[in-house]
Amino acid sequence: MPEAIPLYPVDLFSHDSVRNARAVDDAAREFSPVLRIADGTVMITRHADVTAGLQDWQTFSSRSRPWHDPNSVRPEILLTDDPPRHTHVRQAMTRALSPAVLGRLRQGFEADAARLLDDLLGRGNAAIDAVADFTRPFVYKVLPDAIGLRVEGREHMHAFSHMVWATMGPENDLFREAMVDVGPVLEWIEHCCDRELLGPDGIGAALYGLADDGTVTLAEAKLLLQVVLAAGADTTMLTMANAVRAFALFPDQYAKLRHSPSLIRAAFDESLRWDSPSRLAGRITTRAVEVGGYLIPAGQRVGLLFAAANRDPRAWTEPDRYDIERDLRGQVGWGYGVHACVGRVLAQMEAYALLGELVRRVERIEAAGEPEPWMTTIGHGPLSLPVRLHAA
Repeated sequence: MPEAIPLYPVDLFSHDSVRNARAVDDAAREFSPVLRIADGTVMITRHADVTAGLQDWQTFSSRSRPWHDPNSVRPEILLTDDPPRHTHVRQAMTRALSPAVLGRLRQGFEADAARLLDDLLGRGNAAIDAVADFTRPFVYKVLPDAIGLRVEGREHMHAFSHMVWATMGPENDLFREAMVDVGPVLEWIEHCCDRELLGPDGIGAALYGLADDGTVTLAEAKLLLQVVLAAGADTTMLTMANAVRAFALFPDQYAKLRHSPSLIRAAFDESLRWDSPSRLAGRITTRAVEVGGYLIPAGQRVGLLFAAANRDPRAWTEPDRYDIERDLRGQVGWGYGVHACVGRVLAQMEAYALLGELVRRVERIEAAGEPEPWMTTIGHGPLSLPVRLHAA
């Protein structure tokens, strides 16, 4: 008979746990392959089981998840669908992110990256914040530019992302802190993706074009754009910030990258494995399923722990080491199976532009203080990251 799922004695989503999320998630993985937290949610912690859960969408459905509120501020499409509807809207998103559309964006990404490095290197060796001065201003410009958003209102992007991440976790103190004074943010997100406000050549225009030919409805096109804005901003920004942190902590890997800049995409993907910007993905079971010797009942809300799985020593040699030549087959930072990240190529294009400019023009990156963590439950990464850039 399967064993009873053990209760984990630590609140994974307290302020202290979020400050130390890397160690907390790794400790949960070593506690048990399957565990239950105080509110009854079940967590699956190890790489092989997380991967299997991501592949088996029939058993681990995306239609509901821990703490799921269909009336939340988070756009409810794509991430909260299963096939066949998920297949339909995913195909539409893939068409909107076609090589033709993305190809028009590349030159702008590279120009913005060059201007940003001009400014930062003009400061000499003064300490900068690799988030506030580097990855965030880049992503917060190129992503809305790519969508076709107006400049007005973009100051709400971080608060919107913070709110969206908060809706993925429990309604605890961190949730309530993210939901303060949200009126102007909600008003902006309600209208910023309206068709008449978008530029003519971006991802937004491409998606609304699909509504014109009946591939999606006008309402679905708007929701999909809001998903791009919600899911594509801070995940990319945090992954690149973690890459900068890794470059400072592992100078041998940065030197190797400068020697072989063709490894930039691999360096970005290794950052995603080494310190995932998403701690978990939520699902609900459609049937009873045995995992790691424990029986998870039907109708159980489940978290698949991405971050812990990506550092599971059962799957990776020296998982705490950042290694740009690591074989990354099986890393789950992009998701897996039918719900693998549809915006992966767009995020990698952004990383190739910004990190490529960094590698070309900066010889060495030096830590200039301790990072300050972003205080949100499911999202993970630095809110600030002090470094010094030493020009080549």
